Amino acid sequence: VQLVESGGGLVQPGGSLRLACAASGFPFSSYHMSWYRQAPGKERELVAAITSVGSMTTYADSVKGRFTISRDNAKNTVYLQMNSLKPEDTAVYFCNANRFYAVPGGSWGQGTQVTVSS
Repeated sequence: VQLVESGGGLVQPGGSLRLACAASGFPFSSYHMSWYRQAPGKERELVAAITSVGSMTTYADSVKGRFTISRDNAKNTVYLQMNSLKPEDTAVYFCNANRFYAVPGGSWGQGTQVTVSS
């Protein structure tokens, strides 16, 4: 199993970023996918999740209306579109693949840093 995140970086408050997670080594379309984040000194938290066929999504209250999770099963890739970014969104963002929906476990990517600062 390999999950490789990309798209992180430094962005000003109010800006946007699009994260991508390229998956390989497992049947991608059979796995639920999620994005988690971990800020310094804080626990890892669920940001967004999407079912294996993209029929349902879940978001943390703190990102509802600003972030959108999507997936392309033909490309074995899951995305996180992040708009109206706030300083409190600063964290390392991790991609997760799991047989179970929106719970920790399964396989993790190495993470990508997102920093929101002026």
